[in-house]
Parts: sequence; structure tokens; C-alpha cells
Amino acid sequence: MEEEKLQQRERLVEEITGYKFKNPDLLHQAFTHTSFQQNSSPSNDRLEYLGDSVLNQLIAKEHYFAYPNLSSGNLTDLKSVNVDTEKLARVAIKYNLHDYLRYQIHLFKEQVDEFRDATMEYPLHSAGRIDPPKVLADIVESLIGAIYIDSNFSMDTTWKVVKDLLQPLITPATFEIHPVKKFNELCQKNGMSFKVVHDNWEKTGEVEYFVDGKFVGKGKFSGKKEIAQNRAAYNAYDQVIRNLRMETTVGDHL
Repeated sequence: MEEEKLQQRERLVEEITGYKFKNPDLLHQAFTHTSFQQNSSPSNDRLEYLGDSVLNQLIAKEHYFAYPNLSSGNLTDLKSVNVDTEKLARVAIKYNLHDYLRYQIHLFKEQVDEFRDATMEYPLHSAGRIDPPKVLADIVESLIGAIYIDSNFSMDTTWKVVKDLLQPLITPATFEIHPVKKFNELCQKNGMSFKVVHDNWEKTGEVEYFVDGKFVGKGKFSGKKEIAQNRAAYNAYDQVIRNLRMETTVGDHL
């Protein structure tokens, strides 16, 4: 029975990736979480480590030649959103790669369903406003590591597979600045002081933003304070922009 499942996993994953494994054991290892205790199967943590490194190098090379006019800082930001946990978790969801994972993780299905629902609001990337399960991203990184080894460490072969899996890649045209950075730059540009209040986060899950002593926005997420702050910064930015436009309009009529 287990052998049939392994063969089915092998066939389906190879159909998704378009890559035929010479050593199927690598594929099965890529889909074995550290929580899986049966048969003493090796877990995917080492493949994940390798895949993470390979992916960063592949994306860095792609961007370096694709965008010759981008600064090193902008290249770094662009690479980050194309290899981060959310981006890779989206890949896993898109191709249902989590269905082939061998695991014993509490509430895994609930986490996946919650993340899938959250992505509906942000079709490409949320810029830090949703919480992706790391285990989903780990699957993709492990798969990349497995392909890299199985292809005799061929970066070209690995990239052919990875590039298709990662579509749509985030480009300079679709890149969204992180809401906290965006808000900070807005305040700095306009000479405004701001304060972030998260004293009640543990009770309410909310983080609030104040500019020059006035409330401008809040964000809520009970799971992680960082995400609540990202949402608050996003909402506060919109409110400050509206305030600035109103001030400009009033000034024009004086």
C-alpha cells in the first residue's frame, strides 16, 4: 500500500514539474517532513537548506541580467519577495504540493486552508499582511534541492523547472514596497513624527499608528504582532495620504 502511494506521488510530482527523477528516493525525501516517524525515512530538512541556497542564486542571476538598471538595493528587495516564505507557500498551494507531503503536524490542514483563503485577497503577494505556513515553503525548497542533486548539480536544468513553478514572478512593475517601509518613508518625506502602539496586542490583536499625536490607522492579527503592525502601517499610510490631499485641496481654495 505504501509502495503504491510512493509511486503515485512520484508520478504526480513529475507531471507537475515536468522533470523525471533518476533517483526517486530524492523526490520522496523532499516530501518527508521531520515530524514523519515511520520507516526511519530521511526528512527533507537538508534538502530544504540546499534548495534555499540554490533558489537564491538562481533568482539573483536572473534578476542581474534581466534588470541591468536596477540598483543593488532594489535587486535585493525584488529577490526577497520572489523567494520568501509567502511566495513559495503560494507555489505549494497552486500545485497542491502539500497533498503529497508525509507529515504528522497538528492542525496542518487548517493552516493550509486559512492561508489559501487569505491569498484570495492578495492575488500576487501580500507584502507581509498574511501569515504563510513555513512548512509549505519548505516543500518547494526541498523539491528544488532534490532536483538540483538529481540533475547532477545542474543550475540550468534546475532553473528550467523552478522558473515555471514560480510563475508569475514578481517584477519591478508588480513589486509592492513593504507597508512599514512605505509608511516610514512617507513620514520622513513630509517631516511627520509617528508612534506605533502595540501595548494591547496580546489582548486585542491590534496595533495602532499615530502621526503627530493623531490616530491614523490600526491593523489586527492575533497570530503575530509583526503582521498586525504591517496591516496597521498599510492602513495608516492610506489615511495619511488622504489627509495630505485634503490639506492640499483646502490650501488651494484659500
